Amino acid sequence: MLMSPRLRRFALTTHVTTSVGWLGTAAAFQALAIAAVTSREPDSVRALYLAMAIVGWYVIVPFCVASVISGLVMSLGTPWGLFRHYWVLVKFLITLLAALVLFGFTQTLGSLGVLAANPARSMSELRNLAQSPVLHSGGGMVALLVATALAVYKPWGLTSYGRRKRLREGLESVSNPKAAGTAYLLLGAIGLVLLFLILHLIAGGPHGH
Repeated sequence: MLMSPRLRRFALTTHVTTSVGWLGTAAAFQALAIAAVTSREPDSVRALYLAMAIVGWYVIVPFCVASVISGLVMSLGTPWGLFRHYWVLVKFLITLLAALVLFGFTQTLGSLGVLAANPARSMSELRNLAQSPVLHSGGGMVALLVATALAVYKPWGLTSYGRRKRLREGLESVSNPKAAGTAYLLLGAIGLVLLFLILHLIAGGPHGH
């Protein structure tokens, strides 16, 4: 189920934009987290925590989900496939792992704003809490940079599945029922991820935990 050239360009533009946006907002989050650790002004530290919670929930998470969905669409609708090339598979696994860690970290993000708004919290407590955002955002940036490098250099060639698939390509039709079934399965997975994002945002936000 290959996309038309126009749709493919749109999907590629969406994927590149959301992936770069994810990386950029992760870098901004890292800057906020480092500032929270090093600042000596209690009011500034509290404001930085509130900013991190908002950026994480309403900017990083949407960019993350959009990047994963658009990446699946690109794999589904182009000859690259999801399992044909090692670089595509490894890049997807890295992105998926980063997304799962981010979703887990949103529990901490939800608590950051609440803790920062509590004037009873001391500076030392707030600074200790900032270690987690620094580590998570730093690790996320490394993972996204590796994924970007894989997309540029495209190392390692075809997987064994990709080689077998290439040998059979001359005998297979685009309307192959098995291929269509796989396409519908992936589309269903994309729909579930999108539904998860909507429920995730509705359920909490920075002050929902």
